[in-house]
Amino acid sequence: MNTKTLVIVLIGVSTLFLMAFIKPFSTNESWEVPAKYKKMKNPLAGDKDSGRVGQSLYVMHCKSCHGKTGLGNGTKSKSLKTRLPDFTQKEFQDQTDGEIYYKTIFGRDEMPSYEKKIRDDEDRWLLVNYLKTLKK
Repeated sequence: MNTKTLVIVLIGVSTLFLMAFIKPFSTNESWEVPAKYKKMKNPLAGDKDSGRVGQSLYVMHCKSCHGKTGLGNGTKSKSLKTRLPDFTQKEFQDQTDGEIYYKTIFGRDEMPSYEKKIRDDEDRWLLVNYLKTLKK
């Protein structure tokens, strides 16, 4: 192998090596939510009957990663590179319902999209309502 080829191969391997470390760190950066969703109003805010439906959706779709009580300690959490939020903390709870809706439904990186899994918009909002009950 000549020197020029060796240098190209080393650059390629180094680039791949660095890319493997850049992705995990980028997932913990600030999660920008479009203004449209930040301002979105929850049509079911304060719905007293939403707890059962929201909780069942949480158990079905969220619990395995986010844990039984939303602490981010679910059985799958240890296998993820992304630091999971603690839903009981003020930082999470201070988000608007629209921000939580956006993050929950559209996802990013290791957080999957639930657009196709939770199709009914009412169910989506009921899940948001349930997440807001997890505060300490």
